[in-house]
Amino acid sequence: MKNHFSVFLFSAILLFLHCNQTLSQSPTAAPAKAPAAASAPPPAATSTAQASPPVMVPVQVSKGPVNVIKILQKAGGFAVFIRLIKSTQEDIQVFSQLNDSRDGVTIFAPTDGAFSAIIKSGVLNSLSDHQKIELVQFHIIPKILTTANFQTVSNPITTLAGSGSRFALDVITTENMVNVTSGLTNTSVSAIVYTDSQLAIYQVDKVLLPLDIFAPKSLAPAPSPPKPKKDDGADTPVVPKDISGAVSCVMLNTMLISGVIIVAAAFPL
Repeated sequence: MKNHFSVFLFSAILLFLHCNQTLSQSPTAAPAKAPAAASAPPPAATSTAQASPPVMVPVQVSKGPVNVIKILQKAGGFAVFIRLIKSTQEDIQVFSQLNDSRDGVTIFAPTDGAFSAIIKSGVLNSLSDHQKIELVQFHIIPKILTTANFQTVSNPITTLAGSGSRFALDVITTENMVNVTSGLTNTSVSAIVYTDSQLAIYQVDKVLLPLDIFAPKSLAPAPSPPKPKKDDGADTPVVPKDISGAVSCVMLNTMLISGVIIVAAAFPL
């Protein structure tokens, strides 16, 4: 009996020691999990926020001249006109006008559809470099014209191409329409592409054709033929007159006078 009690008591002591050891080791296991919790990446969240795209801010056009090419590209439908502006370097001229002058610039921009007729006919490609420059300049006015200015502007309007009858450009307003005519082209403003205090771009659906390029120039008058001379007989053959009788009379008179002189000398008084 004593042996069984001793075994039981020894087993209880071992169990108590085992439980006490387990409880004493559990606080030390908790710090082992701390590094895993500390490895949560707040820096990774910060780097993700930096990689996000910036918010687009509208460009303040009042701080400098705007880019006409970019405006037309953004509007769309002006590829041919843009190509002509670049090839003739008129974008530099417009930039200079906007940067160096307070008068501003007005542009009548023909659409790609407006150019289709003169492209298909081969007229555009047949123009010389100088004529292409004049064509682009004819669509640019070296001052700002608002829709209100169209009602009071004096015609003809002077363009960068020049003035005078060969580059005449008129703007005529009605109640709901602004008509633009060059003498060969009659079209209207179909949209406002861009406008601010220095620049106005208006869409037109036809190319403005200046008379100086597309109208046949009057040729110098041909010299008038010489007037026919009066018939004074100068060109008709001259028939010699028969003067033999007159010669005979002269000779006879001479002989008579000579005879009288001889007789008088032979018989002096």
